[in-house]
Parts: sequence; structure tokens; C-alpha cells
Amino acid sequence: MSISVETFFLDPSAEGTLQARIQQMVAQGILAGRFRPGERLPSSRKMAAHLGVSRITVTLAYTELVADDYLTSRGRSGYFVSDNAPEPPAFPAQRFNAGTVDWHRTIGQRFTPGLSLDKPADWANYRYQFIYGQTDRTLFDSTNWRLCALRALGMRDFSALTSDYFDGDDPQLVDFIARQTLPRRGILANPDEILITMGAQNALWLSAQVLLNSRRRAAIEDPCYPALRTILTQSRCQLSVVPVDEDGLPPADLPEHTDVVFTTPSHQCPTAATMPLARRQALLDKAEAEDFVIVEDDYEFEMSFLKAPSPSLKSLDKNGRVIYVGSFSKSLFPGLRLGYLVGPAPFIREARALRATVLRHPPGHIQRTVSYYLSLGHYDALVRRMSKTYHERRQVMVNALDAHGLTIAGQGTYGGSSVWLKAPSGINTTELAETLRSKSVLVEPGAPFFAGETPPEDYLRLAYSSIPSARIPEGIRLIAEAIRDS
Repeated sequence: MSISVETFFLDPSAEGTLQARIQQMVAQGILAGRFRPGERLPSSRKMAAHLGVSRITVTLAYTELVADDYLTSRGRSGYFVSDNAPEPPAFPAQRFNAGTVDWHRTIGQRFTPGLSLDKPADWANYRYQFIYGQTDRTLFDSTNWRLCALRALGMRDFSALTSDYFDGDDPQLVDFIARQTLPRRGILANPDEILITMGAQNALWLSAQVLLNSRRRAAIEDPCYPALRTILTQSRCQLSVVPVDEDGLPPADLPEHTDVVFTTPSHQCPTAATMPLARRQALLDKAEAEDFVIVEDDYEFEMSFLKAPSPSLKSLDKNGRVIYVGSFSKSLFPGLRLGYLVGPAPFIREARALRATVLRHPPGHIQRTVSYYLSLGHYDALVRRMSKTYHERRQVMVNALDAHGLTIAGQGTYGGSSVWLKAPSGINTTELAETLRSKSVLVEPGAPFFAGETPPEDYLRLAYSSIPSARIPEGIRLIAEAIRDS
């Protein structure tokens, strides 16, 4: 029996190459039981004409499906569903109704956040993307990344690809972080003091889980990274928020009986304030005198295109009181989800054991790919390229904001990729962000960064990491126009 060509349709929302989408289309039909063993597929010529693609694309897709034993080729007779193709489930698919469970009552703990940063999945389709932490494809070196990934998948690295790193991480990656990355921040660490994580957020979660419980108190900056506040709320610890000033977190304002302080001293999130050296030492002295530890999120230190970044807290720590959090996600791409924790060996041992219970470890081939990308110099070249471009974009943004009389409330002293904007009094930036979306402008309102039920509504974070310099002035003009019309 032949399968009619009219039963085949390419899903317009599917991702990947045409060849991959055709393979997926056929494989899904087999897995769903619509195409059965022995049935003949349309010829490559008919399929190509029907789908509006080249015949060679269909032929290559069929060939791959033969290699995976979904199809079999019978010479001049064509392609048939293989007898060895995966069988569909023996039970019919069911659509579940809402059911009778009261999920509001049944759910024991809630993890959905309140205010959160809304970054639409189609952000790249907007013309003026002032959103933080996204990859600029024009800057990323995809060719060398692909070569490193292929090398990591080779037989020479088969053990790295397949090993279970319960008691460790990729030794090449750990070695590079210890010998190259950390010394740039003045940090010396042994391999047993380094843990690879699924990004900085995962590192912060691990730190909170290991260091805190319901009897212990954590102190965080206000404003701060919204996900951190959610992490600490879920840990059920006692939580204190400490307003920051133009120099970041004031140590004198930390409450008594604090057990753990979470801070972003080199590049406060989101104000971009830099904690002076004297205040850093005061914070360390207070930690020693009052017996608390510090979790330092040193995000984005690589983007130091104006001047060298300030010494990390960890580099000044003489008593082992600082847990250091780093990440490659901001400088490579957010989907990488690869970061690291640095701390005393007893802490890392517990964090590693906790990691093993929830996600075991980051995938071995990702670790090895990153280790090659770092060690072969591609990462440093990328950072230099990004720094040069960000420097230009920052100046264009500052000039445009000044031209329209908009107030910069904070910007990094050594670089970074965003500015903290103060809107005129009475402007609700959450509503402003919705208005701007209709004009293809994406901005981040400041309210989610603040604690409390009535956070300030007149702040914005504007990033220049993903928007070309040529579009910045017009985007800022539209923001200024929307503010005037509000």
C-alpha cells in the first residue's frame, strides 16, 4: 500500500533545516501509527514537488531515515516503512480533561513567581530590543563553536562525553577555570574548590540550599536579581532586604544575626553600582566579626571595556568566608547554562552532593565543548569583539538618552551591557513597556527587581547587548516620546 503524498505537511513552527523537518515529519507519522511497516512512501520527486523543496533535500532525509531504520530502500521500488521501525504505543492516545483534583489545595509548595521579567520568545523579531542577556548573533563565533562541538563529540573525547561526573566535573574545564579564569579575578583555587553548575542561577540555588534553613537569616540587596529573591523565598529562610546606594550594599545596614549575605559588588544588579575597595574590606571585616558568609555573584566582569574591574571580594577574602559565583552564559549565550561555584572544599562537597540529587551534573559534551572554546583562545577573542562593540553602543545610548533629557540612574564604571534609567515621577514603566511593545520596542521595567508589595514603578533597565548601534537613537526617541505621552 502506498501512502498518499497529500498526507504530508511541514509544520511551519518547527525548527531546523528542511531536511531535518522532513525527517521529523516522517518519523512522527511512524511513531504515531499513521504509517505502518511495509507501506511505501511517495517518491522523492513527488514529495519534493508537493512540499516545494529540492529533490536532493528529500533524498537526503530519506537516506537518514534508512540509516535510523525508520525506512528501508528496495532498489527501484522506492522507500518503505521498515519492519524494524519503532512501534507506536499499544494504547490509544487520550486527551485528559481538567479532572476533579483541586490543584489549588493539592499543591504543597508554590514556585510561580510574582513580578517577573517578561522576555518574549520572539524578542529577536522586535526592531528595538533593549533587553538584557541575549545573544547577538552578529558577534558570536558560531563557526569555531561548531568545530569545538564536533571535536568534543569525537572518539578521542568519548570518555568525557559519556562519563558520569558524580565526584567531579570535566577535568579540562575545571583546570582552565582554575589556571586562567579565576586568576584574572585574583582568585586561586584547587580543583576540589570548584563546582560546575547549570549557570549562575543554579549556583545561587545550590548556595542557598546548602547554607540556609528556616532558622537562618539571609540578606539581599534591594533592588536585586529577581530570581535570587525567589530562590531565597523558596528556601523558607528568614529574609532581610537592604537598600543599596550609589556604592552598592552598605555593610553598616546589614541586620544583626545575619548568616548569609548575597551581593553583586562589582556590578550591582540592576543599578550597575560598583562597591568601592574600602567598603569591600568593611564588608569582609564585618563578616569575620559577626560570623557570616558572603555569596558573591561576579556576573559580567568580562565586559570591562572602560577600565579594569575592581578586585573581586573573593580575592580579598583571607578567611574563607566568600562563596564565588561565575558564569559563561552572559558572554557566550544564555541557552548554554554553564556556570561555576568556587568556595572552601567542605562547602563544595555538600553542593556537589546536592547537585547530584537533582540533575547529577551538567552534560559532559557541553563541558568539553566549552573547555575547547576557552583553551583554544576563541572565548577571549569573542570577549574582545563584544567589548569593542558594547563600548560603541554604550556611547551611542548615553548620547541619545542625554539628547532626549532622560536620566541615567546607574551605569557600570568599568563597562557592562546595560544602563539603569530613572523615568520622570508618575510614570509607570510596566505600563510604558506594554505601550512600547506595540511600537516594536522592548524594555525591562524596574518593578520586578524591588522587594515589597509596592515597588517603585519609575525605573527601567535598558540593555545594549542585542541591539545594533544604528537602531539605538530611534529606539530611545520612541521611549522618550512614549514617556512624554504618558
